[in-house]
Amino acid sequence: MSPLTEARRTAQQYDPLGAMGSRPLAIVLGAASIVWALLVSIFDRDVEGSPTLSALTVILVAASAAVVLTASSPFRAPFPRWAFTAHVGLLAIASVTSVAAQWGPDRSALNDFMSLITATGIVMVAPYRPWTDLTVGGVVLAVVNAVTWGIGAATFPHEVPVAVAAFLAAAPTLVLTAASAVFAWTFAGLAERVQIRAGSYSVERAERDGIAASVQQDRSTILARDVAPFFAELRTREVITDADRARARSIADGIRRSMVADADRTWFEQAVRADGGDAPVIDDPDGLMAMLDADQRSVVRTFLRAALRAPTVDPAAFRATVRRDGATPDDTAGRRDALGRVDAPGRIVLQIDLAVAASDVGIHRTFDPYFAVLRVTFPDLDVAVRPSALALRFSYDQH
Repeated sequence: MSPLTEARRTAQQYDPLGAMGSRPLAIVLGAASIVWALLVSIFDRDVEGSPTLSALTVILVAASAAVVLTASSPFRAPFPRWAFTAHVGLLAIASVTSVAAQWGPDRSALNDFMSLITATGIVMVAPYRPWTDLTVGGVVLAVVNAVTWGIGAATFPHEVPVAVAAFLAAAPTLVLTAASAVFAWTFAGLAERVQIRAGSYSVERAERDGIAASVQQDRSTILARDVAPFFAELRTREVITDADRARARSIADGIRRSMVADADRTWFEQAVRADGGDAPVIDDPDGLMAMLDADQRSVVRTFLRAALRAPTVDPAAFRATVRRDGATPDDTAGRRDALGRVDAPGRIVLQIDLAVAASDVGIHRTFDPYFAVLRVTFPDLDVAVRPSALALRFSYDQH
């Protein structure tokens, strides 16, 4: 992975469950910022100022918190750059309106609440944006704070020099921005090294080993159930009859069918069978499940294991349909090459349907963490939850 790609990955993308667990902190910081801005604007004002601008400041702080809380939802992951930009922009405007609302001699630093709100505003989004974005956003907010408070200090001189006043206004944001950026950069580096080490035994190899073990077990079952008893009977007979020849042909045909099925078995079918689906309905005539990369296979396999082993899920009702985006079986039939493969560009769409003996709330309680991971891996994930039914639909590129 290139340094540029690594710089753009976030803690949420590496660890979606961890980011989901840290979301309450963002909620607390956002709520605390709104309450603090409101209380200071009402009860701790240096000058009469403008109540209208004070109210606008509180509204802007609340709007920035609402953007973060909405965009940080695990069902809207990953956290988009436009949301981060809107968050920083709203806080920057709030910093300006805060100073304008109390335009006059500043005799107390305790009521300059926006310098700390902008600082905690960067901390709120630390798990959701890369360190480069955090650094740029924090520096922008620090500059806005320094300029606005510096202008106020120059217009209404006090015992503190203008440069010192500007630095004190920017310092909290600079300090917490540096801490947030270091966290994001360090987390991404550690996660990347962990992935490299885990890749020494690849998912593909593990899946091949699992399929091979399953094939070996199936063939051993055939030998023990059909072939060995038949040979044992032949040893006790002096003459081989036509019925014996017919039975031998039947056993041979069964072995041949098993070998063909083994050759066509995919990692996806193996995962479903291994986790409880004895006769899964997998509609993938073109073998498109093979197009998933190693990370995507890991996420899909984890969800399958959790879903098919859940006590409320009926594995016998499992169904998966894989098609190219917008394609039907008739469309792909005319695009096959000499080996029967379909050669067509475009994204691949996978739909999984499950029968779940639970209410909507029960389904969400059981599978929400897995939905969070799936949404980070497949941003267009569509989850349809109905009583006793769960349907997932997402797409991916060829790999």
